[in-house]
Amino acid sequence: MLQFKQISKRFGGLQVLQDVAFTVPAGGIFGLIGPNGAGKTTVFNLITGLLRPSAGSIVFGGQDLGTVAPHRITELGIARTFQNIRIFKDMTLLENVIVGMHEHLDYGVSGWLFNRRGFRDLEADARVRAMELLSWLKLDHKALQLADSLSYGEQRKLEFARALATRPKLLLLDEPVAGMNPAEKTELMAEIVNIQQRGFSIFLIEHDMRFVMGLCDRIAVLNFGRIIAEGSPDEIKNNPQVIEAYLGKEEA
Repeated sequence: MLQFKQISKRFGGLQVLQDVAFTVPAGGIFGLIGPNGAGKTTVFNLITGLLRPSAGSIVFGGQDLGTVAPHRITELGIARTFQNIRIFKDMTLLENVIVGMHEHLDYGVSGWLFNRRGFRDLEADARVRAMELLSWLKLDHKALQLADSLSYGEQRKLEFARALATRPKLLLLDEPVAGMNPAEKTELMAEIVNIQQRGFSIFLIEHDMRFVMGLCDRIAVLNFGRIIAEGSPDEIKNNPQVIEAYLGKEEA
């Protein structure tokens, strides 16, 4: 579904990524892990068009994303969440999710201004779909509450629902359990599996090894801007280079 082909990224004299290559398969849960500062978020910013690679290419569904604008990347079927939750706290949950559908609500300015039937029908359909997405994340009973009233874990799930509203083929999750307690992590893990089983492909970056090992089908490890390992969870947790990257090298 997504291919990184020898991607490098420099900021002036700082080499953040170097010759990074991996493939995200369709239909599963792929994880990219690494210590803080390894370059994980830079990978997501490159995929979503916020940054451009210094070398190499990123291919999604056969299309090179190197010159595609961020809004077009969303239209192609890539959605993301952020490490720092970004929701509209002064809007209801329902309104937050409907915002994610704006690319698909093609009723035009005149339809909105004059409240035409086409506009009303699309808005009604959007509300039904938004309620369905909220039900997936067990938030439908709070649909008319302000987002600011939610717990931290619920705000994270609302962000998932809004991302799903864009109708993505690939969902990017940026450190989804950052700041969560163990119970919230367990609950969110179940929700991510539920999303994947509904037909979505998922690519997440995370540094919580236990969370990733219990969730992902395949994992790549990034350290100092380079891929040092890729494989199944069992292969990764027993890889000497991965152990060294996280725990340090034992002195002789």
